[in-house]
Amino acid sequence: MAGGEFVRLEVDGGVGTIRLDRPPMNALNEQVQEELRTAATEAGERQDVASVVLYGGPKVFAAGADVKEMAEMSHAEMAERAGALQSAFTAVATIPKPVIAAVTGYALGGGCELALCADLRICAEDAKLGQPEILLGVIPGAGGTQRLARLVGPARAKDIIFTGRFVDAAEALRIGLVDQVVAADQVEETALALARRFVGGPAVALRAAKDAIDRGLDTDLETGLDIERQHFTDLFATEDRTIGMTSFVEQGPGKAAFVGR
Repeated sequence: MAGGEFVRLEVDGGVGTIRLDRPPMNALNEQVQEELRTAATEAGERQDVASVVLYGGPKVFAAGADVKEMAEMSHAEMAERAGALQSAFTAVATIPKPVIAAVTGYALGGGCELALCADLRICAEDAKLGQPEILLGVIPGAGGTQRLARLVGPARAKDIIFTGRFVDAAEALRIGLVDQVVAADQVEETALALARRFVGGPAVALRAAKDAIDRGLDTDLETGLDIERQHFTDLFATEDRTIGMTSFVEQGPGKAAFVGR
């Protein structure tokens, strides 16, 4: 286990859990943001981490930014801080491994933005998600206007952001904001079980797939296809490609013992 005062990386059986622990609501102040950056960087670099779970504990994921901290900041101070705020979340979004958010309780404001940084989201039946920054006279500043719109479409993102309303689990599942809804006491284990599926997998191919999808979404189709083709071609230089194809030919699908190279 490694980490700071409020965020730690716990590694067990190939899965790294980035755990938020700043009671009572995991408010994402500047210190938490920087500890998130550190944990994300470590999770991405560690060879014994195949996949990552983001988890805020059984009661709450993260109820948002630390409004008390922000309320005292001047325009000049926020102008200096905003880039680091975004880049801390981007560090989570660009972990080159599958990342699953395990959402309990509230994922609001920065908490919702953090969940949006994951590749997949498991959420509790009683969870509430949202971007209520408009109620403070501002807008999401850690990626919410961009990642939410890419995930659920611009009209739904505008509805959620313009109104600042909470989205319950059923609606979140229906619009694609989350991928699976389970009982609150099953959220962590469901996310861990999904993360374990990637342990022992073809790490280089998983990294390539994530990069191709994420970068492809930010460009035109022709450029996206170029990104895909380059990754696809490069994977023919990996040991895992040889292992995977040989195993398929000799034993059928799903039996390859990948080495992550």
